Amino acid sequence: MAHTRISLDKALELARTGDLWVFRGRSAPDRAIQVTTNSPVNHVGMAVVIEDLPPLMWHAELGRSLPDMWSGTHQRGVQLHDMRDAVCVWAARYGQRAWLRQLEPSATREMEDAVLRTIARLDGTSFPSTARLAGRWLRGRLPSPRRAARNGATEGTRNGAIDRALETAYCAEVVAVTYEAMGLLPAGRRPNWYDPGRFWSGDNLALGGGHRLGGEIAVDVPGGESP
Repeated sequence: MAHTRISLDKALELARTGDLWVFRGRSAPDRAIQVTTNSPVNHVGMAVVIEDLPPLMWHAELGRSLPDMWSGTHQRGVQLHDMRDAVCVWAARYGQRAWLRQLEPSATREMEDAVLRTIARLDGTSFPSTARLAGRWLRGRLPSPRRAARNGATEGTRNGAIDRALETAYCAEVVAVTYEAMGLLPAGRRPNWYDPGRFWSGDNLALGGGHRLGGEIAVDVPGGESP
């Protein structure tokens, strides 16, 4: 992991749509995810920073301590949170260390529109049970036929396939589906091929359209553990 360090205030100032937040915790479930995915991280979320809106984080979690900014309710599963509040909860309450990875070059207006359409479709999707989550990780590593999108399906068909695949969703699937809608990841992979470890720098995830993700920038969060 990179040694660059910044404050949470600076991270919020720098964050742009498509940037990633990755987290590492010490609890037994956190360690299980890290071991299963062979990576140092166990949670991933995506920044949504559009016009005059406050910086937001798009991710999935079991908790419902924060209001969802899309629905206006407290809910479990796929959620859109105030970014500062979300990072503070994951760092201070859940004991997670936080890093920011920036998308280069920045997302275009068309990409941001695709993000908003994805949020409208998936916000509120349930989080899978622990047992189902483990099974999905394992199935995601097995060979599978390409989805219809690989064979030239329309966007509507592709979105329908994604929605059926995500009757429940965990954090990495949400980021992957959103990146696919932005044109950053190829169509055709099942969402459960992705796990949090795919999104840390050691995995060298290839993005489309000349985009890349920068290295991890450690973020010091008040009340949280230092990365």
